[in-house]
Amino acid sequence: MTATVLSRAMIALVCSTSMAGFAAPALAQSAPQATETTDSNAIVVSARRRDETLQETPVAITAINAAMLEGKASVTIGDLQGDAPNLLITQQNSGAQAANIAIRGLSFANIEKSSTPTVGVVVDGVMMGTSTGQLQDFFDIDQIEVMRGPQGTLFGANTIGGVINIQRSKPTMRTGAKLEASYGRWNSWNTKAVVNVGNGSTLGLKLWYFHNQSDGFYYNANTKRSAGGSKNDAYGASLLFKPTSGQFDAQLTVENVHQKFDPTVSNLTSAAEGFSAFMPAVEVGRNTTNDLYTVFTSPAQSSYNAPAVTFQMNLDTDIVKLTAITGWRHSSEFQTQDFDGSSTNIYFSQRAQTYTQWSQELRAAGKIVEGLDYVVGSFLFDSEFTLTADTFVFGGNTGTNVINGKTRSIAFFGDFNWSVADTVRVSFGGRWSEDRRQLSNDYPTTLGRIGDGSKTFRKFTPKIGIDWRPNRDTMVYASWSRGYRSGGFSPRAMTAATASTPYYPETVDSFEIGTKLDLFDRKLTFNVAGFYSKYKDMQQDVTLPGGPQGSQTITGNIGSADIKGLEIESTWRPVRGLKFSATVALLDTQFKGFIANNAYGAGLVPFDYSNNRMIYAPSFSGSLSGEYTAQTSFGSVVTAIGLRHISPYDEQISAASITPVMAGTVVQKVNVNGNDPRVRTVTQDLLDASVTANFKLHGADAYVRVYGRNLADIRTTTHAFTVAGLWSFGAALEPRSYGATLGVKF
Repeated sequence: MTATVLSRAMIALVCSTSMAGFAAPALAQSAPQATETTDSNAIVVSARRRDETLQETPVAITAINAAMLEGKASVTIGDLQGDAPNLLITQQNSGAQAANIAIRGLSFANIEKSSTPTVGVVVDGVMMGTSTGQLQDFFDIDQIEVMRGPQGTLFGANTIGGVINIQRSKPTMRTGAKLEASYGRWNSWNTKAVVNVGNGSTLGLKLWYFHNQSDGFYYNANTKRSAGGSKNDAYGASLLFKPTSGQFDAQLTVENVHQKFDPTVSNLTSAAEGFSAFMPAVEVGRNTTNDLYTVFTSPAQSSYNAPAVTFQMNLDTDIVKLTAITGWRHSSEFQTQDFDGSSTNIYFSQRAQTYTQWSQELRAAGKIVEGLDYVVGSFLFDSEFTLTADTFVFGGNTGTNVINGKTRSIAFFGDFNWSVADTVRVSFGGRWSEDRRQLSNDYPTTLGRIGDGSKTFRKFTPKIGIDWRPNRDTMVYASWSRGYRSGGFSPRAMTAATASTPYYPETVDSFEIGTKLDLFDRKLTFNVAGFYSKYKDMQQDVTLPGGPQGSQTITGNIGSADIKGLEIESTWRPVRGLKFSATVALLDTQFKGFIANNAYGAGLVPFDYSNNRMIYAPSFSGSLSGEYTAQTSFGSVVTAIGLRHISPYDEQISAASITPVMAGTVVQKVNVNGNDPRVRTVTQDLLDASVTANFKLHGADAYVRVYGRNLADIRTTTHAFTVAGLWSFGAALEPRSYGATLGVKF
């Protein structure tokens, strides 16, 4: 089936569902099932730090429960890509468990810990401070909430794109276990174990272990072996204490992650680039589809160790609910990588890094008077890191670079709902944040201190919204919110002047209108959101001459962008056991005044990137899925099939070609004619399917599942980069894969 046919089929089904949605009034359910209320289909979410049903929450949010991801044998949260409108998650293999996450065209594709993501990943109430570790392993997850648009009021700075809120299962306080093993293509296999014990009411202990490994789906033509393999182990324990009064509970979670992987890249260098002359001809000028999967890199390695502790306490009185969440995370990494992607020893890096973060959040929630509720709180965050990096160019070490960074953030926030009439509610709030950033850059054995900087940034991020519920089946809402991403210093700056010059915060003002409809006697939900975002003072990287390597990459505030979009989500349950879901996302992005000074000839010249496409921002994406549960004599059989469509998008601000604008014999500026086509994906129609047989085994619930991912065998990049006209490299999407799972629960 061609991409065009698949796309047309998707649009047709969504449109037919949409027309049905306007045909009659009534109730219904939204996306996938999760935590249940008295309405068995009502999904409870905590997007606004309150427990609310999905359809009562006046924000654009998608809730995804564990069963959806288990059905396609997901290994990481990267398989969420396409299941929520305008959400992309790809792996950044320059760092351990590092993710490139984009929501509504706002993305972050950098592993440096001095920089902060645009999308926050929150695990059991604790925000992850860097992109490393964000690509969470999928195990023991109860529900994932994807909140689109700035979430600065309740979740703080560095959530200008949105938040992915991950909630893992709590100890059940009863004896039981879930055991699972899977095997699939690429000699991939994983095992999962979750064991619960407890006294049934006041004390429960949950233990878990997750192992997953793969030989990798690349083929190294030099070693004649598979490449890109990985081995991950995650384990931990969670203790839950609930006194008999029921008003207080405390949960302590201790965990660790070990990861080893082969950081493989594909060679995308063209014959026109400088380093191509040093590479064998067969390794140059390769395409960005099938050629990606044969690589020529030198052996490399990556190891990652990340222990963490989370402690949460809740006290729920008749007047107020108090919550305290303490989080500590530490990581140590060592990684070597052959970045030129060729068999020639041209550009090789070695990085050793440690990172520690500590956070404390205190919240109070309750009602001031009937019809006016609140969530208020404070937040404290500290982090520090040390990076020791060696870069080898043609075998020679350019010097050991040591970078140290610290961040200290404090914030106070409040969020209020006021029912001004029986059917009208006003939501308002804000957050005041202060972020202090420090960075030093040294070459201890050669150049000494390059430079350092320290700067404090302060920002108030307000939000206001209104929603109208003319009946219990319909909600219409509108909102405005502001998000901001903290400033900082450039870790790759290589002169005293650039190392001590900060870049400043960027902000997003987002306007959104939407409706949430429950229709056909709780058989159909239809949710629509339209938005316009003004992205100001964008933090963008530019390459300048200077430093021991001859060039340096610094971050600056350059230009702005307008982002517009439309999102549709719909779920239809025509009969018991049958469910259809569909999403559609339209996105239009436009840079404004994106002009950066870049090296050109013997000096610096303004480069105008205003006509380039924003990265990780496909103009159209969507999904279709169906699930049918058939009852049998031995149990049930669940058949699921899903299609995720993602139109082409770019992965780096780069130059396809340039046009100098002359004033006589002087170059006045340079117009950039779009991004390099090698950093653009092809259309992705990702077809996934699974069949699960559920049955009893000696009194326990058992299941066998066969699954397939990317059954259409789409081949393209997930990350691609060109380096200053010297060489280019990329990473590949996993091709068609399949396997089987055996599990038991008791």
